[in-house]
Amino acid sequence: MSSPARFDRGHTDDLMTFLTASPSPYHAVANAAERLEKAGFRQLSESDAWDSGTGGRFVLRGGALIAWYVPEGATAHTPFRIIGAHTDSPNLRVKPVPDTGSQGWRQVAVEIYGGTLLNTWLDRDLGLAGRLSLRDGTDRLVNVDRPLLRVPQLAVHLDRSVNSDGLKLDKQRHMQPIWGLGDAREGDLIAFLEEEEGLPQGSVAGWDLMVHSIEPPAYLGRDRELLAGPRMDNLLSVHAGVAALAAAATAGKLDHIPVLAAFDHEENGSQSDTGADGPLLGNVLERSVFSRGGSYEDKARAFAGTICLSSDTGHAVHPNYAERHDPSHHPRANGGPILKVNVNQRYATDGSGRAVFAAACERAGVPWQTFVSNNSMPCGTTIGPITAARHGIQTVDIGVAILSMHSARELCGSDDPFLLANALLAFLEG
Repeated sequence: MSSPARFDRGHTDDLMTFLTASPSPYHAVANAAERLEKAGFRQLSESDAWDSGTGGRFVLRGGALIAWYVPEGATAHTPFRIIGAHTDSPNLRVKPVPDTGSQGWRQVAVEIYGGTLLNTWLDRDLGLAGRLSLRDGTDRLVNVDRPLLRVPQLAVHLDRSVNSDGLKLDKQRHMQPIWGLGDAREGDLIAFLEEEEGLPQGSVAGWDLMVHSIEPPAYLGRDRELLAGPRMDNLLSVHAGVAALAAAATAGKLDHIPVLAAFDHEENGSQSDTGADGPLLGNVLERSVFSRGGSYEDKARAFAGTICLSSDTGHAVHPNYAERHDPSHHPRANGGPILKVNVNQRYATDGSGRAVFAAACERAGVPWQTFVSNNSMPCGTTIGPITAARHGIQTVDIGVAILSMHSARELCGSDDPFLLANALLAFLEG
């Protein structure tokens, strides 16, 4: 039997706010942490001893966040119900020596992060955001959310074949944004950011900076049934996971421990101390067991009963390229969340996982769809198989169907974010 929906179009409105405020993974986890604190969660330090009490907790490490809620009556072997997601998106990231230029143009040297669609970054007004590491050992978030940079495309008059032969971009030569006129001056970009943040000159020792489109998210279409915006892969899932976890903490009696694991570096393989292939999630879950007086046996029992929904965006059927999709699997916008299947374990879903997801959607009264790749097309992957293999826990790959994945600006149905959030909440409430 379905339960009353907890999230509606207001959730999608709030997603737009979250996307705008989260131009980098570091901003995303800071905003997620702020929302969890308002819901009564408290931050723990990894270097402190953890207590055995009930309630909501979270840890932050770089661009990753792990949050969980220990209900009354939880034992050392109580299993977990995990929502997995990632905070990073493909983009252009500033190099260690950022100040460059040519022919009287001042430019910023960037590196390509992840599998971004290069052409979508052309001729956009771009801001700059990320993390500054200071000489005193602290970090400072920075967000220049105004027109600062631009990657200019070559005029059609100088590339007459661009519309017939296609646009060909060299990642090194053609993707360096301009930000002014004159000769490049070493240290200029970081000095500018120090001034922006009111920091003493020379106080920045390191940086993790990336560009972002400053165009805000917007409803699209005659009836506003579509949502266009940046970084929906995969902040859409992070936002839904935060909302679902905060709501689950008020659900009353739970026979498991709900968890949100939002990792960094999914777009380049997840192999980092903040990625899904690192030790962060396993360490947190183990410490949660041990803080409640558990043993290795308790941990094994808890993990054996644990289930993870790995939530990431997937491909909606494209009206102009329908032949690229499997003929009998055409996920549609506003059709509800998708179950992602690949028998070669690019996704972790199996038949048992399908049943778990279907049951959650039924409890939430949410429609759902299935995605599988065309046999002639390579299939992408997610944190799902990594989570299943690294921790030995049952994992199911799901998400929201979108168009323009890995573009600077993506597109989804405006109902799908709150349909996903309702399904995630039903899963966490069990």
